[in-house]
Amino acid sequence: MRRASSIVFPHLNRHAKASSFISKHINSHFSSLNSTPSHPNLKPCSKTQASLFSNGKPQMFNTLADQTPLQMSSRQRKIKERSELEEAFESAETTEEMLKALRDMEACFDETQLGMACLKMGLKLDQEGNDPEKALSFANRALNALDRDDKLSLPLAMTLQLMGSACYSLKRFNDSLGFLNRAKRVLGQLEKEGSCSVEDFGPVLHAVELELYNTKTAMGRREEALVNLRKSLELKEMSLEENSRELGKANRDVAEAYVAVLNFDEALPFCLKALEIHKGQLGNNSVEVAHDRRLLGIIYTGLEEHEKALEQNQLSQRVLKNWGRGSELLQAEVDAANMQIALGRYDEAIETLRGVVQRTDRESKDRAMVFVSMAKALCNQEKFPDSKRCLDVACGILGKKESSSPVEVSEAYMEISMQYETMDEFETAISLLKRALRMLDKIPQEQHSVGSVSARIGWLLLLTGKVEQGIPYLEDAAERLKESFGSKHYSIGYVYNNLGAAYMELDRPQSAAQVFAYAKDIMDVSLGPHHADSIEACQNLSRAYAAMGSYQLAINFQKKVIEAWEGHGPNAEDELKEAYRILEQLKMKACVSLPEQPSIKALPSSNASSLNSNCQSDVSITER
Repeated sequence: MRRASSIVFPHLNRHAKASSFISKHINSHFSSLNSTPSHPNLKPCSKTQASLFSNGKPQMFNTLADQTPLQMSSRQRKIKERSELEEAFESAETTEEMLKALRDMEACFDETQLGMACLKMGLKLDQEGNDPEKALSFANRALNALDRDDKLSLPLAMTLQLMGSACYSLKRFNDSLGFLNRAKRVLGQLEKEGSCSVEDFGPVLHAVELELYNTKTAMGRREEALVNLRKSLELKEMSLEENSRELGKANRDVAEAYVAVLNFDEALPFCLKALEIHKGQLGNNSVEVAHDRRLLGIIYTGLEEHEKALEQNQLSQRVLKNWGRGSELLQAEVDAANMQIALGRYDEAIETLRGVVQRTDRESKDRAMVFVSMAKALCNQEKFPDSKRCLDVACGILGKKESSSPVEVSEAYMEISMQYETMDEFETAISLLKRALRMLDKIPQEQHSVGSVSARIGWLLLLTGKVEQGIPYLEDAAERLKESFGSKHYSIGYVYNNLGAAYMELDRPQSAAQVFAYAKDIMDVSLGPHHADSIEACQNLSRAYAAMGSYQLAINFQKKVIEAWEGHGPNAEDELKEAYRILEQLKMKACVSLPEQPSIKALPSSNASSLNSNCQSDVSITER
């Protein structure tokens, strides 16, 4: 995804000559440099101001240029000198030329008058991306000049966007977020006041939304970030032709962002739209269409529509092969093998991978991933010794790539760890996940992955009886995933379910009841109360209250379990019988413990009478 500053630049170029980066807005503000000692009120969309210029040059200077030095007064000579400095800055094409011209201007203009030039310089540096510190210094100078007297303007919004972009590049994400949110507020106020048209502020708002997506993603707030990315797409749709290639690419970017958070349902329509646009514009045999089809194959795999996935993958491979895109073709073939594995066609997958591995470099990541997929196919055939040999080869290669490609290697370790789980090699699986965690924890953009890996480690430790060791990982996972996806994301519900199970193992039913309640609340919202996992959370809550001796609460939740399973019809007959069996047990325990249970005595009388009636009915049930 390209830098947001590259979106602002074309907007600045629209009304300027080819060698200039300054828009009519910047040009109109330059006109004030020669006539006012202080920064004027900014009205960036004023047609009157724009009309003072032709080809980016103030008209008043044309007449002065025709006069000889002897005919000009000292004031006119000063104006001419300033005009020439401006012209040199305007005509500068390289960064070095612009910096030199700006240094020359500093001798004749004060900081207030240099605000627009500093903005232009900062945008140029930010677009190149090589020196964010210098870009930020020019952005600061521009902000000091333009952010005066509570006057809102489009250049002020551009400057705030530049500040946000530069801070993002310097990994100062909180600062970046603050500047970008303020830029968005300024643009909203300008729109509300009607002082700018959509044509003027739209490209800047698009850059702000795109930078907000980048920043929030870097902070791990991916669900929030996707809202900004979709808004940036909407703005693009307003400014571009309906089926332009750039719009196709933007739709694919959104689809890829949803795939990154495993939301394949949301990704699908955007990918299909990108494919439709690229097919219409470029034809079936274009590389862009091949990329769309490969992504579509990944989405269908996520949706477990493996035949459709394989079909799209094969169509993509044909095009990539025709264009000689060897590296991309190799990755597509590995994807195809994984799809064959998902379809249970293990021998076909192994044959595919044997053909691919011969075309890989001995120490390449591609070769490692081929062996990971080969191991998966062999593992599914229960050929565990062969599978482990493949995994050993893959880990040997990946271990040398940890520093250069930490994210890709971490993802590979996660995949390998799952295969070791399948082979009941839990210690090896945990060791690999801990290696992945150490690498990911240093990368701000991967905090959602840190949460997922921590959750997996915690679950495996719980599974292997190391409950006390597992709890800190599960608690950390819950917090990180909340920061990344919000408090109601289904993944947090699963973490809380496991955390509750850990507390129950340690005989801490009150703590367990608390986190089981969180899990139920989250899953009811994200999955619906009749989803099997939501019902399990409710069942766990009933067990926790029973362990505390709070049988009335346990019975209430068990009745909800029964009600939910009844909604599943004949398919849940066994689950329903088990739920009824547990309910009867709870009622019997409630009858036995009622006279001596302090917590039950403290319940309101209506609850106590309800318990007595339950006990009476249970006696008749037992007799029958």
